[in-house]
Amino acid sequence: MLNDASVSERNELEQAAIRLLANREHSRSELSRKLSARCVESDLLEQVLDWLESCGYQSDERFTELYIKQRKQKGFGPVRIRLELQERGISAALIEHWLDAEDTEWLELLGVCCKQKFGCSPPDDFKAQTKRARFLEYRGFPTEMIRSYIWRDT
Repeated sequence: MLNDASVSERNELEQAAIRLLANREHSRSELSRKLSARCVESDLLEQVLDWLESCGYQSDERFTELYIKQRKQKGFGPVRIRLELQERGISAALIEHWLDAEDTEWLELLGVCCKQKFGCSPPDDFKAQTKRARFLEYRGFPTEMIRSYIWRDT
């Protein structure tokens, strides 16, 4: 049974978590990290996180789906998105479920991203090709995909 202090602390944790989730989706790991400063008892924090998940307020699956969609819209590739999701505590199985690095959509996105940055004209020389390759690698596209896109006509 919880005492009055524990009930008060739990209510504060719940309210803080709901405020965070009202701004944007968070992974369970992110919420745990952000809320741990407010909570002395790790068991209480786990109870609150379980409650949030059971009520549907927090879902790693929903977070993963939305995160991938948002990062794709900003022109980031599957390699970078995978690393970012791992940093946010998302399981490898969940990442694999939502992130298909073999999807042809990635090649289209790579082309759009490259054209926005460098225009429609093909690279003039090797230096221009490597500059584009570095940019696309930074954006998180796989090396083989970059090679097939940049050096397809040479």
